Amino acid sequence: MISVYIHIPFCKSICTYCDFCKVLYQKDWAVQYLKSLNQEITDRYMGEEVRTIYIGGGTPSSLSLKEIEYLLLLTNIFNKEYLEEFTFECNIEDINEELLLLLKKFNVNRLSIGIESFDEENLLLMKRKYHTFKDIEEKINLCRKLEFNNINLDLIYALPGEKMQLLKQDIKYLLKLNPEHISTYSLMIEDNTFLSYQKINSIDEDIDAKMYEYITKKLTNNNYNHYEVSNFSKKGYESKHNLVYWNNQEYYGFGCGASGYIGGIRYNNTRSLTSYIKGNLNSSEEIISKQNNMEYELILGLRKLEGINIDEFNQKFNVHIEDVFPIKPLLKNKDLILKKNMLSINPKKIYIMNEILLKLV
Repeated sequence: MISVYIHIPFCKSICTYCDFCKVLYQKDWAVQYLKSLNQEITDRYMGEEVRTIYIGGGTPSSLSLKEIEYLLLLTNIFNKEYLEEFTFECNIEDINEELLLLLKKFNVNRLSIGIESFDEENLLLMKRKYHTFKDIEEKINLCRKLEFNNINLDLIYALPGEKMQLLKQDIKYLLKLNPEHISTYSLMIEDNTFLSYQKINSIDEDIDAKMYEYITKKLTNNNYNHYEVSNFSKKGYESKHNLVYWNNQEYYGFGCGASGYIGGIRYNNTRSLTSYIKGNLNSSEEIISKQNNMEYELILGLRKLEGINIDEFNQKFNVHIEDVFPIKPLLKNKDLILKKNMLSINPKKIYIMNEILLKLV
């Protein structure tokens, strides 16, 4: 069983914080892109049974309905007999009955919707379209009416100047919408984004930490399982696709700027739309050594709150984890916790997990 990620680089507008592979939507480019995507999938896919499919971006819902239908037809190339989860990313303004019926026709069973914030000023800073809570609620209700019962909502917090009261309001609205899954991301000002060009500074780290603590407490108190650093779900609604990444399992990445991990090789496709359309994937490849693979296993696995099963690690790599990584001193100072053979980051120190990982690798 394997997973598939498909990248759609088109957006109707470019968010100020985004450093993903993306361009403004143009019909001619979209048509050519989908043809190149078809060719890549046909050439690369080796016929494995597919467990999860995730169509992300960019903004897949920025495509026309005809283009989305063509895109969904491409997924019929895959062996979907045992498909468990099929996610489609969309923006709230693109949701309508016609789109949802098309997605249902192709057995999409999970929606990931970029809400990001309910505050008009926050959305203006991010250059995202503002919708009232009522507008959003009506769109979510439409999804429910058409039997989409696995919905993720994204939230971005810790924007420059954001106050705790505003975050509390965003969380209150999220909970009122009652999604099965919530992804929360502290705003990172990445290089080569509009925010970085504007020399905008990140929020104070102490405020960021307090916001993360509030989110974690509030969502867990409302029966959401904090199963990964940035992700919360109701019981049984953890993202099966993303768990493939965090469990260091193999997956295809198709599309401009997509990454994959197949046959012990990690690869990254070109981020140049023109090159991709011409059929030049220009993929960079890295053959993963045993040491590399153990590091990936550790770094990705410790993102999960439950952590890593050390017996499974030892069996998979035929080594003892403490012989490869400096586990013991981090257990001693309580950066790490070992309980019932599960090695995890101390929940009280999740916010500084990157510092802990640097001590390990």
